[in-house]
Amino acid sequence: MRDPLFRMALLLGLLSAVGPFAIDMYLPALPQVASDLGTTEAGAALTLTSYFIVFGIAQMIYGPMSDAVGRKKPLVIGVGIFLAATVAASLAPTIGWLIAARAVQGLGAATLMVVPRAVIRDMATGPAAAKMMAAIMIVISVSPMLAPLTGSAVMAWGGWREIFAVLAGAALLSLALILFVLPETLEAGNRRPVRIGAMLAGARRLLSDRRFLGLTMIGGFGMASFFVFLASASFVYTRQYGLSPTGFSLAFAVNAIGFFSASQFAGRLAERFGMERVISLAITGFAGLALLLSLVVAAGFDALPVVVAGLFLANACLGLVMPTAMVMSLDPHPDIAGLASSLGGTIQMLTGGLMIAVTGPFLDNTAASMVPAIALCAVLAWAAAAASLPRLRLLA
Repeated sequence: MRDPLFRMALLLGLLSAVGPFAIDMYLPALPQVASDLGTTEAGAALTLTSYFIVFGIAQMIYGPMSDAVGRKKPLVIGVGIFLAATVAASLAPTIGWLIAARAVQGLGAATLMVVPRAVIRDMATGPAAAKMMAAIMIVISVSPMLAPLTGSAVMAWGGWREIFAVLAGAALLSLALILFVLPETLEAGNRRPVRIGAMLAGARRLLSDRRFLGLTMIGGFGMASFFVFLASASFVYTRQYGLSPTGFSLAFAVNAIGFFSASQFAGRLAERFGMERVISLAITGFAGLALLLSLVVAAGFDALPVVVAGLFLANACLGLVMPTAMVMSLDPHPDIAGLASSLGGTIQMLTGGLMIAVTGPFLDNTAASMVPAIALCAVLAWAAAAASLPRLRLLA
């Protein structure tokens, strides 16, 4: 990769990492948030639900906006919104205030998910673009492992409000990079006005495609399982197993390593065995391992190493499912790939957020409730695969 492209990939990776940090850095603080603001664990989890739902919907805004006005303006607007919401979150006097601030954070952070991909498309194609995306994914992949540890370090000398203060500093740095370092990559002559009619027609086409919906919901319920884990794990690990925030962060990192390590092999396995076979076997493994872990925990074998190891294996299967499902859902729609990506991302984020809301009232800070909730998401993902993939129907 030429040095200018590598530097751009590094810059885009740093910008893209702000969103994951806004989610994962905050996780060790969830029990403290619930205590300080006088709410329940389900109430604290709603701060994640509101972020995910708005984050998902807002992706449909920034893609068309960046095609119409260029790449930098949507980034400046989105990061500005994120910065203001982060300051508001740090000052939250009530849980309702914090839930609302997190929702606005999601509105701003969505720009950092959508626009960097468009910048890559502007600058490179083919192998060069793939290398840029790979460099960005390395940064993003490390974020779920580093962010909780960073949050724990902040809590060692402060509290959950200081976590938002650090995030505000990261947003300020991002804004400076966008304004003074990031070039505008979409020339005025290549900008396209937003055409609502064309977007609606494309959306109708996608929503009437059974295979697209099935693959999207595989990813949606797969993502929902991880969201349920995000919303509940900090309470389970710190209260049932007595881990410190740092201990929780290390246990969380084990699951993140399983997911992202396996995802690096998805492409190679797909080339060798075919994408449909890979996703069929991986989704079956994911659901089977999640159900097996539920049975083991229900039988009373709920020691921390058992739970962490079981989730590591299940998430490794999920790491093969997610990227494969995304590629398979976009392949038949090259002429509206951008819309398909945005719509699929929105549906998946909404599914994840709604599953937190549905399962939240039943979570009681124990592995006995968390693991079955994850297994429910896994079974729903398998059912979506069984309905849309002929090979999986044969395996079933």
